[in-house]
Amino acid sequence: MTFRLDHVPPRPAKPREEGLTMVMDKGLSLRQAEDLIDGSGHLTDLVKLGFGTSYITPRLKDKIALYQGAGIKVYLGGTLFEAFIARGKFNEYRKLLDDLKLEAAEVSDGSIDLEHGEKLKFINTLARDHTVLSEVGSKETGILISPARWVRMMNAELEAGSWKVIAEARESGTVGIYRPSGHAHTTLVNRIMAKVPGKDIIWEAPIKSQQTWFIKQVGANVNLGNVAPDEVIALEALRLGLRGDTFFEYLPTELAEHLRQIKHEKPAEDHKEPTPAKARAKAVGK
Repeated sequence: MTFRLDHVPPRPAKPREEGLTMVMDKGLSLRQAEDLIDGSGHLTDLVKLGFGTSYITPRLKDKIALYQGAGIKVYLGGTLFEAFIARGKFNEYRKLLDDLKLEAAEVSDGSIDLEHGEKLKFINTLARDHTVLSEVGSKETGILISPARWVRMMNAELEAGSWKVIAEARESGTVGIYRPSGHAHTTLVNRIMAKVPGKDIIWEAPIKSQQTWFIKQVGANVNLGNVAPDEVIALEALRLGLRGDTFFEYLPTELAEHLRQIKHEKPAEDHKEPTPAKARAKAVGK
């Protein structure tokens, strides 16, 4: 940080296990990648080369080396993994990872119907040589997965060798753990958080309101993904209570209540006038 400020939550230094920020690179140029590193590389833990963009990205190896040189784990989007699996080319995919010198790899089944046992085998195989991130949830709006099944799949994938499990939302933030409106499926998310260790989950949250919701629910060191390259600094400010949406999250209560523009009402029993319920009870007692 550039200067000292009280009442700011602590953030672990990179490389870290919690409080991760995963950025979605949907086709940045090499110069744009350099700008990302220069401006917010110190806050970026992971970069996903979104969906199948790596297939058509010029100077791909140079970009990967650039990110890795900045201490950022970079990996290919899960959709590309699925494209190889759909064509029966898993061994070719493994060779590609080696050729690109990628430490990390994503395993997903958001677009294809993949038997979960097969997915676990892919995770287990790749985990022997790579840091595996596996994604849970469908990219299709109409496909609903029960909370119990989300929990079972996430825990099974962690046991199979995944370093982190990613809760699907797409780059739009309107499927998976979110409703079409972009609001969180609170029952689903709460069930997951109760049964899967928080440090092991990366919540895809491309929209500020979604990032805010998770920070308020989990805290500054929640793992968040699908962050836009130009939103990393803004997200960090959100994590630290240095943005209006989370401004009062870490201030002492007595200080916060004094400064709020909209004051919280005191409980009814603190008022001199009895509440209707108390007045009725008093009348009955006469």
